[in-house]
Amino acid sequence: MSGPAAPRLAGDPLLAAAAVSAADPATDDLSLAVRLLATTPTHEERAPAELRQWALAADAFGAALDPGLPCRARIVERGDGLDQLLLARYISRPATVELYTDTIDRAETLIDELGWRSWYPVGSVRAAALAHETAHALLHRKATRTALKEALGHTALRLGRFRVLGHVAGAEEIAAHAYARTVCGLGRSPLLLTAALTAALTAAVDTPGRQR
Repeated sequence: MSGPAAPRLAGDPLLAAAAVSAADPATDDLSLAVRLLATTPTHEERAPAELRQWALAADAFGAALDPGLPCRARIVERGDGLDQLLLARYISRPATVELYTDTIDRAETLIDELGWRSWYPVGSVRAAALAHETAHALLHRKATRTALKEALGHTALRLGRFRVLGHVAGAEEIAAHAYARTVCGLGRSPLLLTAALTAALTAAVDTPGRQR
């Protein structure tokens, strides 16, 4: 039995418009990273300057991660990402990277629809998704996670000259995007494409007359 029809992207100017509205290519990658932090729970009261500092630190950390570090996770391809709005996912136990081929194909279509091919070459969506989840696998290691905390410099608790470094929600995601951008040699951060893709798929679901 066949499942629901997938959201249509190619040739649909309304979906393309929704994508561009949500992910304005005139917005630089750092601003997208700051926006990601600003919309992450626990950061509602944070000052913009603090969020920008964390975004810069997380981006620099991810871009500097050794691209030669092996990912020991098992790689599994699935075809049910559109229903869940998932491009890829890392699962720690057992260590697995899931790549959602249907969403990857839609992302490739959207790149052409928006004229972003110079930033995201053919085949780069899968490569970037794998690199992104590889970064999450690396960040699951205690030493790497601690190094990111040190780079961010967020103090959760201070007792005299002793301090406890705190977790910054969303920072690992920014670092993973920066790693993928650097390893795959992309012209723009995958953050931009992710925002556009999410908007286009959501518009396909919410707009009357468009099937899923």
